[in-house]
Formats: sequence, structure tokens, C-alpha cells
Amino acid sequence: MSDIGPPRGAGPLARSEARLAWGLLTPTIIAVSLVVILPLLAIFWISVKPVSLSDLRAPEMVVREDLRGRPAEAGDEAILRYRLRNSSPSSEITGVQLEDIWPDGLTLAGDLDPRCEIAQGRLSCDLGDWEGGYRETLNILVVTEQAYFDAGRDVDDDPVQIDGKVSFVLTNGEFTFKNFVSVFDGGEFWSVLGVTLFYTIFGTLGAMIMGLFASMLLNHSFKGQGILRGLYLFPYVAPVIAVAFAWILLFDPFSGSANALLIQMGVTDGAINFFGERPLALIMVTLFEIWRYFPLSFLFILARMQSIPTDMYEAADMDGASPFQQFWYLSLPQLLGILSVLFLLRFIWTFNKFDDIFLLTGGNAGTRVLTVNVYEQAFAVSNIGAGAAVAVVIFACLLLFSVFFFKFMSKEEGL
Repeated sequence: MSDIGPPRGAGPLARSEARLAWGLLTPTIIAVSLVVILPLLAIFWISVKPVSLSDLRAPEMVVREDLRGRPAEAGDEAILRYRLRNSSPSSEITGVQLEDIWPDGLTLAGDLDPRCEIAQGRLSCDLGDWEGGYRETLNILVVTEQAYFDAGRDVDDDPVQIDGKVSFVLTNGEFTFKNFVSVFDGGEFWSVLGVTLFYTIFGTLGAMIMGLFASMLLNHSFKGQGILRGLYLFPYVAPVIAVAFAWILLFDPFSGSANALLIQMGVTDGAINFFGERPLALIMVTLFEIWRYFPLSFLFILARMQSIPTDMYEAADMDGASPFQQFWYLSLPQLLGILSVLFLLRFIWTFNKFDDIFLLTGGNAGTRVLTVNVYEQAFAVSNIGAGAAVAVVIFACLLLFSVFFFKFMSKEEGL
């Protein structure tokens, strides 16, 4: 028996192929980094920063210069005014210095602010530190001379130079874990997580079961099969805003057809607020998720079904197997691979779903999921850091699920 071992080193051809492979992969790696990795790192960074919605723009030193008093001739008094402002409501600007060319034809007529001086035709001011939201108006009393009118220039024709050290909350060294503390100490996180898991698990399983049932119905040739397949795809390809408002109108408690039908049939005495009552609203948004996204499962499962050899079913018929036995012992083992992949994808997509619930209920009536919580924290409460912290929690939950899936479930399915 010959002893054949692994190659001790890669040859020139293998190294050349490896360089070619990395060269072909480089654009993909760069694109993924720009589209996925960098935004993900940015979310992690923001989640540990005390940043609000108003802090996303770096602080600026805003200055407006004008001449008050409308002088008309030499000897008229006026006020040279500088309106100063820190654009950030919370970030501090330190060591602010202002310099401006002193306008020709203006003479100082009163006491100058002690922080300022006029030398060699320039106004210089040491304005110190500006806290967040700082505002001040610097007024300088002047007297106009004829040279000012002869020059024909406004005082703001020469731009004011202002400088200072900006402390931007997104780039400084200040970090905090208060965002995560507020997420877990809010008293509602675990209930929101429970709603998210209910919506995700039942929405995913329901869409897969309904897709499996639809695939079994259309896995046979009959007249009108193509038209029926196209109709099955309608919920998935239709605009989400259109189908969401169609459901809202259909189940409206005052003018909806569903309520009118239930009342006429004697099922209920009064109108039912399907999207406004607990826990009915959560059940309704879950049913909407199942109805809207079962066509994706239908397409995947039907494609796999049509690739299964028919010889097995013919042999099972000859042995007297019932349709249920054929499905359970022949079809289902062949579908386990695609079903597991569908479950992974649909679970991740449904866990991240935002637009469907937001359009149907706005997160009210017990339908507030983690993605809606991200929106409310970041934009309704204007706490970008807390919203990013919730997004990090979503990422951690999906990461744990993916690790569990590939470590346990995928092995059972032979993936």
C-alpha cells in the first residue's frame, strides 16, 4: 500500500490561480465592506456614544455681522453687531477666537468689549469657551465718517474669521454604556422581545407551511396552472404600502367589509378593531406576514419538488402507499434541505422586518417589535445612541440564532 501524503507546497500554477482568485474577489470584498461592514461598525460605535439626533452634525461657530442704525451721512452713530452662536445644543467649543477687518470710515465711539482689541486695522476678540447652545450678541458703538460712504462697501463684505477647538461627540473619546442600560432597564424590553419572537417564529413557520401547501397543490399539470401560479405571487410582488392599506381598509372597524360580513353572519354583535386591540393586533400582523411572504417559500419548494424523480412515487403507488405516506416518507426528506435554508432566511428577514408593522399599526396595540423600537428611540425620542444600542441587540440575537442553527439544526438536516 503506497503512502500518499499531502503536497508540501503549492506550485507556481496554484499560486497564480490563488492570486487570480483573490483579484476577482477583491471588488466583492470592497463592496461588502462598504455596504455592510462599515455601517455595522458605525452602529457599534454610535451605540456607546451619548449622541442625540441633534448631535449628528458637527458643532459650528456661527457668526453674522451687520451695521445697525442705518447711518445716512458722516457723523451718524451706528452699532457694529456680531451675532454669535454655537450650532450644537450640547457640544462645547473651546478657545474661540474672532478676527475681522475693521471697516474703513468707522470710528470707535464707546468702550470696547474687554475681550476685544483693535490693532493695525483688525478687530481681534478672545471669546473663551462656548457651551452647548451658546448665543451672544457683541455690540460695538461706532461713528461713521465720509470715507465709509465713499468706499461703498458693507461691513459684511469682508468675511469674519472665527476659530476654536470643536469637541464632536461622534469623534471624541467619550464613551458610555448608558444606552444599553436604558434599553434593558426600560421595563419593556423583554415584552418587546417576546412580541418580536412571536411575530418572527409564527410568521416564518406560517409562511413556510402555507408555501408548502401551495406547492403541493400546484405540483401537478392542469388547465390554468400558469395563471394560478401568477396569482399566488401577487402578495409578494405587490407594493407593501398598497397591500397594507388594503388590509387596513378591509378590517376597518367602521367601514370594513370583514366587520360587516361578521355582523351579518351573527358571529359578533359589534365591530371588531382588528388592528387596535390586544392581542388581536399581533395576530393580524402575523397573518399579514404569512400571507405576504408565503409566495417566496412556494417558489423555492415547488422548484425542489419538481426536481424529485417520479420513479419513487410510482413504486410507492404500486406498494399501496397513501398520499400522506408518500409525502411523509418520500417528499419531506427531499425537502428538508430547502426548508432549513428557507427557515434561516425567513427568520432573519422577519426578525428585521419594520415596514409591514409600522404601516399596519405603527407599533401600537402590543405590536411593537425591536425594529420599531429602534425607530422610536432614534427619531421619536431623538436618542440616536439608544436606537443604535437596540440595533446592536438585534444583531446579537440574530448572530446567536445563526450560530445555533449552523451548529445544531443544519447538522440534523445534513447541510
